[in-house]
Amino acid sequence: MVKLTMIARVTDGLPLAEGLDDGRDIKDAELYKQQVKALFKNLSRGHNEASRMSIETGPYVFHYIIEGRVCYLTMCDRAYPKKLAFQYLEELRNEFERVNGTQIETAARPYAFIKFDTFIQKTKKLYQDTHTQRNISKLNDELYEVHQIMTRNVQEVLGVGEQLDQVSQMSNRLTSESRMYADKARDLNRQALIRKWAPVAIVFGVVFVLFWLKNKLW
Repeated sequence: MVKLTMIARVTDGLPLAEGLDDGRDIKDAELYKQQVKALFKNLSRGHNEASRMSIETGPYVFHYIIEGRVCYLTMCDRAYPKKLAFQYLEELRNEFERVNGTQIETAARPYAFIKFDTFIQKTKKLYQDTHTQRNISKLNDELYEVHQIMTRNVQEVLGVGEQLDQVSQMSNRLTSESRMYADKARDLNRQALIRKWAPVAIVFGVVFVLFWLKNKLW
């Protein structure tokens, strides 16, 4: 069965819409929603290049598609047919683009298209029972193939993002430390030059003053 549905903008991870009554019958629903938000965050940073992917998490699977800088994601039972999950997402994508396509880039607040929940709930009901004639026909549709869509583990996917973040943070830290050491090296060189030439400058200064006084007095 379809358990969760969330839609977000890929460029910044901003949630645009979701099924409002999703997750009520799911244990640890908030945990899975946090995983989805972490996934959106990773996608916004370009950590996952695939435009279609299935991600296993506990007894469920996240399925997502990315089209037009928008990610459409659903969480289903592991036993739920992968082909139906992606066809469900395609229906959401088609309608979301038709209704909200011109406003997606300018949306400034989370869940700006929350009214899309009505279509999510209506469409989800059509896909809940895999044994209806409609869904059997979709499963038998040979033109729609999902065998090439990669399946990964949620810890692997989110872990890659965390590792990349750590590498980025380490790189920034090393760059900062390198600049700090370079500044210190310049200061030390400056101090060394001052210690080396200060006595000479003092001698020249004294000679110049004496020479000036001599000319002034004579």
